[in-house]
Amino acid sequence: MSPLTAVSTKTPFWRDVRVLKWVFQLVVLGIVIGVIFWLYSNYQINVQKSKIPTDLRFLDNPANFTFPGQDFDQSSPVRAAFIQGFYNTLRVSIVGILLAIFIGTLVGMARLSKNFLVRTVAGAYVEVLRNLPLLLLLTFMNLAVVLQTFPRIEDAWKPLDLFVVSNRGIAIPWFEGSGAALLGAIAAGFVAWWLVAWWRNRLSDKTGKPSRALLFGFTSFVVVTVGAWIFLGYQWTLPVVEDRGTLGGLRLDPSFFALLVTLVIYTSSHIAEIVRGSILAVPKGQGEAADALALTNAKKMRLVILPQAFRVALPAIGNQSLNLIKNSSLGAAISYFELTQVAQITVGNGSPAVPAFTLTLLVYLAISLVTSLIINIFNRRLALVER
Repeated sequence: MSPLTAVSTKTPFWRDVRVLKWVFQLVVLGIVIGVIFWLYSNYQINVQKSKIPTDLRFLDNPANFTFPGQDFDQSSPVRAAFIQGFYNTLRVSIVGILLAIFIGTLVGMARLSKNFLVRTVAGAYVEVLRNLPLLLLLTFMNLAVVLQTFPRIEDAWKPLDLFVVSNRGIAIPWFEGSGAALLGAIAAGFVAWWLVAWWRNRLSDKTGKPSRALLFGFTSFVVVTVGAWIFLGYQWTLPVVEDRGTLGGLRLDPSFFALLVTLVIYTSSHIAEIVRGSILAVPKGQGEAADALALTNAKKMRLVILPQAFRVALPAIGNQSLNLIKNSSLGAAISYFELTQVAQITVGNGSPAVPAFTLTLLVYLAISLVTSLIINIFNRRLALVER
């Protein structure tokens, strides 16, 4: 053997980097499992000593409380109260997300306006609201605006004779009939919108004529929805003041209004900055190409800039939507009966705290995971397909 022949030696396993990485990860995993097991063992021991129930049998007990402004019997089980609290959480979350995205988009575009006044007002809106503590803003909205600024029911404001605004809440026009059937009609209207818009785009590709997909699609949506409204026999009911309350329409509880407005303006101030940054992220050449095609500023923004900006903004807007859902739990601070408030009252009435709040946590987790799934679906739909 030549003295220059290299001698191959195998690295001992205790010096192999790959083995050491795996050993380190397994050790960390073992420590985490051990800590969790130790905490769970202590929890079981303490529960046995204190004889605190940990099952969900408390859900069958009477709730012994009512929901302000809602038809709920206090003799109903706690399970029904949690379901109603779940609906209240969804109600403020869904409406809040839609309004926050709409207002945030408008304010974000206004931040880039060439008009000094519009740009300054939008900047002040963003800088003031997003730098305030949310709980403090919520408390101020409830105490200073809703309960103090709004008039008493005897002197209620009646804008256009359609609304009744007082410190007892805001009553708005509403419909009489099945809500599920109306939602089905609206869904059918959106399907008709999509089909007509798809047909108009295909026709435009073949003939070269303007598609006007938005106009024709929206018209079809209105026709289908109004037709279903007439066919199903729905009618509007207008709110009127009666004694110390309102009759007809739909009354929004003061705490619901305060929570909704606070969540919307706070979240929209963050979404506005996301939209502004996303618009700036669109290459300037896109806007110049739209100008070369003689598109108006409105069409340039709607057809060219915003579709590309929302590809960038959607993940961050999704995070803000999740934050709004979780921040809705602050409604407990102003007695809005969402999930957290229901759990607190239930525990105060003698139900075991650990299973009650564990159930509340799991429900919030389920809502957030479903929301994340929907956002990810939209994100994949908007993503650019690369070759």
